[in-house]
Amino acid sequence: MRTACWNRSEKGDEVTKRNPCAAHRGWSSRAPENTMAAIGLALSEPDIDWIEIDVQLSKDYVPVVIHDYKLRRTTNGKGKVNDWTAAELAMLDAGSWFSPLYRNEPIPTLEAVFQAAKGKCLLNVELKTDGVRYPLIEEQVLQLIRRWEMETGVVVTSFYAGALKNMSRLSGGSVRTGYIVDKWRDTLPAELADTGSDFISIDYRKLNKERVSRLNAAGVQIMAWTVNEEKAIRKITALDSDIIICTNYPDRWRSAAAAAVR
Repeated sequence: MRTACWNRSEKGDEVTKRNPCAAHRGWSSRAPENTMAAIGLALSEPDIDWIEIDVQLSKDYVPVVIHDYKLRRTTNGKGKVNDWTAAELAMLDAGSWFSPLYRNEPIPTLEAVFQAAKGKCLLNVELKTDGVRYPLIEEQVLQLIRRWEMETGVVVTSFYAGALKNMSRLSGGSVRTGYIVDKWRDTLPAELADTGSDFISIDYRKLNKERVSRLNAAGVQIMAWTVNEEKAIRKITALDSDIIICTNYPDRWRSAAAAAVR
């Protein structure tokens, strides 16, 4: 790993020192995904080392935290995220769809997440770009990383290899990057090296002992997504104790981790 901060923290007890937990879109089974409510719940738990979030750009090029390109599923807005300014997005209700308890929960900016998480939790910041959408997203996110001195507190990930290459180039290699994939192919270790990445976020169903060994041999850190059932969590933790478990249910991760050391 590039620096000591990427080692497993000493926060947890023996139960939770295995297989670090990444709260997927925050603690998204208990609060609306990608909101400060869900992120705050994850930050409040000392044994959750990672939070995964999704980042897009507003109409005025402000990095905002939301998964879908369109607003309809998780807000009371309509149309695309980048049709709205950051100020307009901040006025939307991103919580009522989940529960009336979260009425008027806003779409957060990436800067707000950095402010809350700095020094407390590592962040997997997924860039929601495909080479056509958000051509300036790497520059805008990098500006915030540098402003908040988060170089050792984030890994920037994407399904789009070009975004990873851009981030590596723009940052001079000071910002760690990771490739997101939903399929296995034997060329993955070489593809990671080509993008300058030493981190992979992969559909957990594509992992087995041989593939994990290949990634380990290439010096690649593994995050498995999105592992929501305890049986599946136990299966992944049995492959390697260093695989990060990205889940909507950190409580299930905790139960599975406890079972693993009994």
